[in-house]
Amino acid sequence: MKLQFLGAAREVTGSCYLVDTGDVRFLVDCGMFQGGREASSRNRKPFAFDPESIDFVLLTHAHIDHSGLLPKLTRAGFRGPIHTTTATAELLAVMLPDSAHIQERDAERASRHAKTARGRQSDALKPLYSVKDTDECLQQVQPVDYDQELEPGTGVRCRFRDAGHILGSAIIEIWIKQNGLTTKLVFSGDLGQPGRPIIRDPTPIGDADILIIESTYGNRTHKNLAATEDELIAIVEHTLKRGNVIVPAFAVGRTQEIIYHLHRLTREGRFTGLKVFVDSPMATAVTRITQQHLELFDENASDLADWHARAKDLPFLHFTRSVEESMALNQIRSGAIIISASGMCTAGRILHHLRHNLPRQECSVMITGFQAQGTLGRKLVDGADQVRIFGHDIPVRAAVHTVGGLSAHADQPALLAWAAKFRKPPAQTFVVHGEASAAQAFAERLRAERDWNVTVPELGQRVQCNLESTPICA
Repeated sequence: MKLQFLGAAREVTGSCYLVDTGDVRFLVDCGMFQGGREASSRNRKPFAFDPESIDFVLLTHAHIDHSGLLPKLTRAGFRGPIHTTTATAELLAVMLPDSAHIQERDAERASRHAKTARGRQSDALKPLYSVKDTDECLQQVQPVDYDQELEPGTGVRCRFRDAGHILGSAIIEIWIKQNGLTTKLVFSGDLGQPGRPIIRDPTPIGDADILIIESTYGNRTHKNLAATEDELIAIVEHTLKRGNVIVPAFAVGRTQEIIYHLHRLTREGRFTGLKVFVDSPMATAVTRITQQHLELFDENASDLADWHARAKDLPFLHFTRSVEESMALNQIRSGAIIISASGMCTAGRILHHLRHNLPRQECSVMITGFQAQGTLGRKLVDGADQVRIFGHDIPVRAAVHTVGGLSAHADQPALLAWAAKFRKPPAQTFVVHGEASAAQAFAERLRAERDWNVTVPELGQRVQCNLESTPICA
């Protein structure tokens, strides 16, 4: 069996892993690289494999850095099924067309300013895929319930377990049988932080021969929930007196969690008179999907079911419905919390709100999730004095706050606690989906505390696994 790391190796985005058993070839995830021009160029490169040779795809969750190149894959000739959880399948029906819309809009905008010598649009300006491509891709998605076993190919059996990251997110257990011997692979996907409201804790896994585990926050410890809420309250109360709070938030998961916190803190009397605007058509759609899958959430989600049914309890919450309503938000000078996508500030309506509010020192930007290298969000976190938005240099006078305690990713202690549930060490552990420093730090902790055999693979690295009794990878 061969395992190749085609993304999220010593970096966070572009999750994609190729498994070749000799009988079947399949992918775990097929995600988009994120982070500036270099990422765009990488997304346009041909796949490092023949898409027609792939028998099936196993998808951990709907975030674009895990799913965003699926339409490109199907357009390039992949015709097999895409297996994922039911909730993820429903989210893909929103997220992939939205990704295509953004690409088409950006390509149209760019083409107005840059033409080739012959006056035609260059390939670099064309969208990776169209809405039509996403529609065709979605026809290949086959939903599966949590904990249900399936046999997607010869000698392969798998099961999706709750990863506690976002709605529908999964850990994938894979059993590969060859020559009468079975080897178990476990892909952690993105693991959630345990003890958080709404989302259930990640499912513990007891055994694996080969483990591929994420490390987004492999070198950090999040603030606890109480401290995080105190931080949130302080930012909001200080800012709204004279300015606005702008919240770049992933439309899936993060937006719904922020609303949950604001709702609960308001009902507890810790907030009064809030005006919260969710300015993201995709987040609005995802919120509706979320309400249809409350069986996937923990006991803290009881209020979630009533968000719209008891609108009288949420007079402060407004979902924008049109471009005109979105534009009107930029006329508000103070007192507004504006939650908008994208979470890394790479596209979407958030760019307009940043353009209007970043130059104002009375405003705040609240960063609530990981920001990949090269993204606008990362530049803000790193303290940039000015940023470029829509071809204009925008001064950064607003306060930029990073609220790490709201992250949907497990921190280092949580990752170590999840790993501790294994009854014996995996024969080989690969640490992925983390910047090099985070991945290396987490790998060192696994070696030191658990005496595991751990590798931090490089992008493109291929390992040959011996399936005799105990797998040995080289």
